[in-house]
Amino acid sequence: MSSPTSPADLVILGGGSGGYAAAFRATELGLNVVLIEKDKVGGTCLHRGCIPTKALLHAGEVADLAREGEQFGVKTSLAGIDMDGVNAYKDGVISKLYKGLQGLVKARKITYVEGEGRLTSPTTVEVNGQTYEGKHILLATGSYARSLPGLEIDGKKIITSDHALNLDRVPASAIILGGGVIGCEFASAWKSFGVDVTIVEALPHLVPLEDESSSKLLERAFRRRKIAFELGSRFSGVQETENGVKVSLENGKEIEAELLLVAVGRGPVSQGLGYEEAGVAMDRGYVLVDEYCRTNVPTISAVGDLIPTLQLAHVGFGEGILVAERVAGLDPAPIDYAGVPRITYSDPEVASVGLTEAQAKERYGQVSTLTYDLAGNGRSQILKTTGAVKLIQAEDGPVVGIHMVGSRVGELIAEAQLIYNWEAEADDVASLIHPHPTQSEALGEAHLALAGKPLHVHG
Repeated sequence: MSSPTSPADLVILGGGSGGYAAAFRATELGLNVVLIEKDKVGGTCLHRGCIPTKALLHAGEVADLAREGEQFGVKTSLAGIDMDGVNAYKDGVISKLYKGLQGLVKARKITYVEGEGRLTSPTTVEVNGQTYEGKHILLATGSYARSLPGLEIDGKKIITSDHALNLDRVPASAIILGGGVIGCEFASAWKSFGVDVTIVEALPHLVPLEDESSSKLLERAFRRRKIAFELGSRFSGVQETENGVKVSLENGKEIEAELLLVAVGRGPVSQGLGYEEAGVAMDRGYVLVDEYCRTNVPTISAVGDLIPTLQLAHVGFGEGILVAERVAGLDPAPIDYAGVPRITYSDPEVASVGLTEAQAKERYGQVSTLTYDLAGNGRSQILKTTGAVKLIQAEDGPVVGIHMVGSRVGELIAEAQLIYNWEAEADDVASLIHPHPTQSEALGEAHLALAGKPLHVHG
């Protein structure tokens, strides 16, 4: 097999968030880049994850506003959900972003190769019968929707998020196996579309990686929305019925619905790609890396859902940029994963940065907490949302965790990220004047209260 070009500076296997971010930054720094993608540039996030799910959630928000317009003095009614129309809207958003991304790949003069690549040595990738040689290789092959042992996905009655994004109808009822981010987002969107939803979660709370107080606020909101959930309940089996599925739980309960959505997380795409044969250290399918995303093989790095870090598109961006800068000879800082914002885009949204209260106590011993109820925030009252901002402060030190629940609070997490990452103390933020009326005031008022000078709350 021939090598079609002289060795590239960087050959990237996978064109999702981590892969294309690395390609863009590397070309900015003057490196010669080959980007290999078997499907479409943009990967899971653009085509099967972040973007399409948020489009569905926004369509659900519009449905809720139409259904509930009277509470704002606007007489509206919801005639129904046209899934063909919803899918056309969703696909239109994806198409525009995809075209933009394709244009950027061309503009950056990246050698883009369509096809399924395979690592054939520490410096070569084979695709379409050609071998591409690189001084450095970046593995960025992403993730797939997991299932559970013995649980067969048929794509009809038992589906993954990939299938759920392309449903041509609104099911009457659905069981969602998994109460993490993916499960809660689909539960929220489907409930807005009029689906009777039940979430089954093996752990004691929904969004179990979040601060327990945020989980409890989300559970309370979901109860008000009549989204059912079984917590601390393990799945034991499923039978197909004439009209759908019957799910059995280890506690003896049985639940019937039209669909079962399996949302038990995502696993790394690494099998059969030559990683182990090239000497790359792995664990349960994940590629192991150090804080600079380097594998144990000096010429090979890995980023994104393929490595055991937070499975978030913006983490992939950050990791891809870090690798590109390191390969180009710069000295990038490692990523503080606690300082990465995390958002569940349900209604209400859950957003956080930094440590949970339990993590902070484990690290610092003594901590102070303050919870500011959104009932005291004017903009939140206008939006008719409930929720809270919770701050966690290391004793006599910086704010080390910020946790928010409420409609649109995901848009506030950027300021919270600065507070955490710049190790701000409550007084530092309390001295900043936030605009009124905005939800951002909730962050400001929470810090005022934590600094001992509350405005619209009792001290």
